[in-house]
Amino acid sequence: MSDTISFAFGDWTVLTVYIGLLAFLAYRATRRQGAVQDDFLLGGRLLSLPGFIAALVATWYGGILGVGEFTYLYGIANWFVFGFPYYIFALVFALFFARKVRESEVYSISDMLYETYDRKTGMFGSAIVFFVSSPAPYMLMLAILVQVFTGLDLLPALLISAVITIAYVYWGGFRALVSTDILQFGLMFLGFIVLLGFLFAEHGIVPFLTDNLPPLHFSLTGGNSWQYIVVWFFIALWTLISPPFHQFTLSAKDAPTARRGIFISIGFWMVFDTITTLSGLYARALLPGIEDPALAFPLLAETALPEIAKGIFYVGMLGTIMSTVDGFAFVSAITVGRDMIARWKDDLSEQFVDKHTKTGLIVTAVVSVVSVLLFPSIVNLWYVIGTLFIPPLLLPIVTSYYSKFRITAGLTFISMVMGFAVALIIFTIGQLNALEGTAQYPFGIEPMYPGLVVSIGIYIVGNLMKSRS
Repeated sequence: MSDTISFAFGDWTVLTVYIGLLAFLAYRATRRQGAVQDDFLLGGRLLSLPGFIAALVATWYGGILGVGEFTYLYGIANWFVFGFPYYIFALVFALFFARKVRESEVYSISDMLYETYDRKTGMFGSAIVFFVSSPAPYMLMLAILVQVFTGLDLLPALLISAVITIAYVYWGGFRALVSTDILQFGLMFLGFIVLLGFLFAEHGIVPFLTDNLPPLHFSLTGGNSWQYIVVWFFIALWTLISPPFHQFTLSAKDAPTARRGIFISIGFWMVFDTITTLSGLYARALLPGIEDPALAFPLLAETALPEIAKGIFYVGMLGTIMSTVDGFAFVSAITVGRDMIARWKDDLSEQFVDKHTKTGLIVTAVVSVVSVLLFPSIVNLWYVIGTLFIPPLLLPIVTSYYSKFRITAGLTFISMVMGFAVALIIFTIGQLNALEGTAQYPFGIEPMYPGLVVSIGIYIVGNLMKSRS
C-alpha cells in the first residue's frame, strides 16, 4: 500500500471548511483582544470551565501518530504507558498544585522561578522551560500528515506545518488559542468515533480482534521489560512541570475552575485513550504488514473509510495535533519573549512583552524544525525532552509552591545545573556508544535517573543545612 493518501473531492471540502473555521475563529479573537498583557498572554484570566476543559484536553493530547505507532506495535500497553501514569500525575496536579498555581498570579512557570529564587535561576529555568514546552514532536507529526497529503519531503512539510499552526496564534494570542482549541476538541473525538463506527459495523469487536492480534497485544507491557515501562512512568512526571498545565491554570477565572477542569479532563483523556487504543488494535489486525507504524491511523482510514468520512477523520487527527502544536508553541514564545528577552532587558511593559512574544513564536518554530531534523522520530523526541529536562526542573518548581522543602536560591541553581549536566553527559555517552541504533548507557542506567538522584541529593543537603541553622 502506498504511504500517500488519496483524497476525493468531499474530503478536500471537509479539510477546506476546517481551515476556514480556524481562520475565522482566529480573526474573531484578534477583534476581541484587549490592550493589556493579561489579555494577550492569559486571556484576561477569565477562562471558563468549558473553555478550560476543551483547551487543556486538546493541548495535552497531541501525540496521536505516536499513539497509533505504539498501539500497533505493543497493543493495550499504549494505555498503560501513555495513559495511566498521566492520569495519576494530572490528579496530583489538581489536588496539590492547581490552587497554589492559580493564586500565585504569575504569568508562567519561569515567572514563578524568578519570583521565588533569583535572576540567574529564573533565566536558566526559562531556558529549560523553553525546551520542555517544545512543540517539535507534534510539529513532526503534523509534517508527516502534510507529507501523506502532498508527497513533499520532510523539510518543506515542516515549514508548511510551522506556518499554519503559528500564524493564528501570532495574531490572536491566547484568545485565538482557546477559540481554535474548542473546535479541535470536538473534532478529535468526532474523527475517531466516525472511524470506529465503520470498523464496528464491518468487523465487530470480539472475536475479530482476539482472533487477529498477537497475545502480547493484550498484556499491559506488550512484551516490553518493566524497566522500560518504569522509565515512561518517570517521564510522566512531565505533567507536574508542564508549561501548558500551568498556563491554562493561570488563565482560569479562579482556582476551583482549574481544579474541577482537570478532574473532568482526566475523564475525557481516559475516553479518548480508549477509542484511540482500540483504533490502533484494528490497524494491527487489518494491516499487519505496515512498514512505518507511525502511519497506522492514516493507512487504516485509507482502508476503512469512504469519502467525506475519511475527510472528517483526517480533520480530527489534524485538530488533535494542531491544538498541541499551537499550545506548546505559545508557551515557548512567552518563555522567549517575556521570561528571557524582557527580563534580560528589564522591560516588562505590555508593548515590549507582546512584541517579543511574537518574536518568540518565530524562534520556537525555527528551533523546532531544527530539532526534528536532528531527531526525526516522535518517540525519540519525547524521550530526549523528558530525559534531559525533567531532572533540573522538577524539584525547583514543586518547592516553589511548597516552601517547607525549599532550599536557597544558590543551591537551587546548582541543583538545576547539575541535574541537567549529569543527565546530558550520560545521554551523550550512551548515544556515542550506540549499537545498532540502541544507546549504551554506563551500567545500563537511564540518564534521567542519575540526573534526578543528583538533584534530589542537593535538595536533601540543602534541607539538612536549613534545619541545622
